[in-house]
Amino acid sequence: MANTSSRTLRLLSLLQSHRHWPGPDLCERLGVSERTLRRDIDRLRELGYPVGAARGTDGGYQLAPGAVLPPLLLDDEEAVALAVGIGDAAQSGISGMEDASLRALTKVVRVLPPRLRARVDALRAVTVSAAASGPAVAAEVLTTVAQACRDEERLRFGYRARGSAATEREVEPHRVVALGGRWYLVAYDLDRHDWRSFRLDRLTGPAATGARFRPRPLPAEDAAAFVREASGAPAPWTVEVLVHAPAARVRQAVGRWGTVEPAGRDGCRLTMTSTSLDWPTQALGNVGAEFEVLGPPEFAAHLREWGARFLRAASQ
Repeated sequence: MANTSSRTLRLLSLLQSHRHWPGPDLCERLGVSERTLRRDIDRLRELGYPVGAARGTDGGYQLAPGAVLPPLLLDDEEAVALAVGIGDAAQSGISGMEDASLRALTKVVRVLPPRLRARVDALRAVTVSAAASGPAVAAEVLTTVAQACRDEERLRFGYRARGSAATEREVEPHRVVALGGRWYLVAYDLDRHDWRSFRLDRLTGPAATGARFRPRPLPAEDAAAFVREASGAPAPWTVEVLVHAPAARVRQAVGRWGTVEPAGRDGCRLTMTSTSLDWPTQALGNVGAEFEVLGPPEFAAHLREWGARFLRAASQ
């Protein structure tokens, strides 16, 4: 019989793999008596796992939802899939997803053995994702940088800017930003005495120095705005229109690139964010329905310009 700790972990893994386990089946899997199984179940409950029990011919045990999320046991394949999926979720463009995904990825990668970290990096390097279309960044690089930002700890790394020789940098990391399919670090460069943004795919060997620092005020509205200004990327437009078509039809046409909210019996409100007004124009053309522009005024002017161009082409 396995020792109590390893047996309890095995029991937890079994409970997480199936919705319901008959008691005799668990006893057989673990090689224990029903009395020992009951003690192990009680031990899991003491640790905060809400294990439900039912009596009778269909009786058994199952792991129920609790007030808090208990630790999960994952096999190798599940751990790799989770790390890759979280990395893509951080670049999904969904509001509020970036920070939570980075925190989750940091926790997962920190406890992965080296062989699984290598598999995560390899999968991210060869997988094309609609959410993450830019250069792949090793999960360990991403999580090391994110953790230094969280802990307000100085970071040292090698960096090769475009068309320049490799240099060593020591910075006070502020924030990791996902923008335009790429990852950026916004940080105060201690050697250059100024704020900089660094592309993580050009960064090598990041390591926290152990030196803590007091955060400096960022000379921008937020980290994303700083990266956009530093890279010369245009600020995004938020386009809002009232479409006279069912919400399901509009969702099918625009996919995840727009937010659709039902409005009335046969209409919906469509919101799209893009650095170019061309894409919302094309998306609305694909919907093939009447619509009204709610904002911004620049989008209405853009539509008039497109319309005039098409009319001139049709009259030739």
